[in-house]
Amino acid sequence: MRSIAIINQKGGVGKTTTAVNLSSALSAAGHRVCLIDLDPQSHASLHLGVALSEQEPSIYDVLLGEATIPQVRRQVSPNLWLVPSHLNLAAAELELAGEVGREVVLRDALGRDNETFDFLIIDCPPSLGVLTLNALTAVSEVFLPLQPHFLALHGLSKLLRTIELVIQRLNSRLRLSGVVLCMYDTGTRLAAEVSADVEEFFRCQADANGIWSATRTFATRIRRNIRLAESPSFGQSIFDYASASHGAEDYRALANEVQAMTIANQPPQAAPVAA
Repeated sequence: MRSIAIINQKGGVGKTTTAVNLSSALSAAGHRVCLIDLDPQSHASLHLGVALSEQEPSIYDVLLGEATIPQVRRQVSPNLWLVPSHLNLAAAELELAGEVGREVVLRDALGRDNETFDFLIIDCPPSLGVLTLNALTAVSEVFLPLQPHFLALHGLSKLLRTIELVIQRLNSRLRLSGVVLCMYDTGTRLAAEVSADVEEFFRCQADANGIWSATRTFATRIRRNIRLAESPSFGQSIFDYASASHGAEDYRALANEVQAMTIANQPPQAAPVAA
């Protein structure tokens, strides 16, 4: 199973859009995919047409030990399952603050889940708090959505430092395996320059054989597309809402790249989920 956390502490860079539509593209290709919405804003859940009432169990109940993942998970389309979120997840940061081992609660919950998937994808909140740490300890890969804009690069070093610390202290198998350039304005010099800077940075890291040496910038650029912005309000992935749009075309291409990485066993495979 490939397990991937999609993170960026900056909001509005295409994180949830990537989590939902990459999951949908992979499931349409025949893979069994489980998407976990770990963001209190619940945007991934809403994007797939799931709006929980306060009485319905969510990932919040899993983190507090009041429900298991199978009790919360629901199938939303062929080959695609969702572990939904609710606004009450915002309280989890405080409620877990005093817990011993609070960074590995999600990892342990996944370890008790006997269901098998080809891909586990986690949509993380736009922060580097306890929820994001839980995602980073539970997966083997990180995908970083990045808008090719100068301000989007600001804070990248802090994010990389957080991943580095998790690798050193909590999850030695974790790798930043891919950077996804989103909201890409084709033909603009700024987008081309920032993209080149990102690629050069990770190319230098690869030459140095550091912990970022396996990181790649995906060739697929997710172009700025109004259909991608519209589809969440209809509770649909881009493939259900506008399957012939540039947005759908781009996320299919990204899914093909991700599948090619799987075939090549690059980056390292995740450890099997315990029975």
